[in-house]
Amino acid sequence: MKRKIAGMALSAMLFAPCLPAEAQQPKKIPRIGILFIGGRDQPHLESFKQGLRERGYTEEENIAIEYRYAEGRQDRLPELAAELVQLKVDVIVVTADISAEAAKQATKTIPIVVTTGDQVASGLADSLAKPGGNVTGLSVVLADLSGKRVEILRETLPKMTRLATLWDPSVRLAGPVFRETSLAAQAFSLQLHSFEVTTAQDIEKAFVDMSKVRPNAFLVILSPLVTLHSKRIVELALKQHLPGMYPTRQFAEEGGLMAYGPIIGDLYRRAATYVDKILNGAKPAELPVEQPMKFELVINLKTAKQIGLTIPPNVLARADKVIK
Repeated sequence: MKRKIAGMALSAMLFAPCLPAEAQQPKKIPRIGILFIGGRDQPHLESFKQGLRERGYTEEENIAIEYRYAEGRQDRLPELAAELVQLKVDVIVVTADISAEAAKQATKTIPIVVTTGDQVASGLADSLAKPGGNVTGLSVVLADLSGKRVEILRETLPKMTRLATLWDPSVRLAGPVFRETSLAAQAFSLQLHSFEVTTAQDIEKAFVDMSKVRPNAFLVILSPLVTLHSKRIVELALKQHLPGMYPTRQFAEEGGLMAYGPIIGDLYRRAATYVDKILNGAKPAELPVEQPMKFELVINLKTAKQIGLTIPPNVLARADKVIK
């Protein structure tokens, strides 16, 4: 009997250390919220996921992602941002300054990572070096690229005298970009025609009006509106055989003549670095806002042939990617 009692006691002692381990709660999986201004067709989402994988995160294994799509309706952004806050996500990733503004209105504590725009100019961050709040990420200073885009167009079309711009004046950063474009046009003695668009209907009307002034080429200034309607803009330009300079590769891949700007996919991939740092304890207020490190010129030779344009060899030689 004594041996039996001793054996039970020994078993209890051996089993006891196992109890705390079994009673431990499973490790919490971090949750990211992504707020898109557009729909489910997101060309750069995979770049973000690639960035996460490079840092050891795999969706549905050791990280969860909550997706919210505004489907082009900016008025839905506050509601969707509030949903992510209610879910108590650890980080909110946004793809435009206007989305970041909605997220910042919804929370002052959850870190927000922006993948494009200009956080300082839009008032989302105090400075590039020290954002100072709960917003940080990648910034694109668009105005600095205007002169280069006009220059490339002029080299492509040496006899160009009239240039049209398609831009959304309701976007805070579009004004400075338009002014820089205007100055660049003046430097090349070009007559600049401005076409302001704030709705999809405005885009349709702009091309009708554009056909009346017959510009030699047109330039698109980046904004959520033009990105959402990129395919339609390219279609309308092709109908008029109008050479276009676009702000990102997406337009050229959809049939636009050429694009010069930052590699947006790289910005999304680098945004994963911010997410990783924040999940490991870094504060967004102390994470410097980065600016683009990679820019590219993309030329669509299929489109050039379609509109009857020969790209000069010196311009073609500068292209980082040629679509044939």
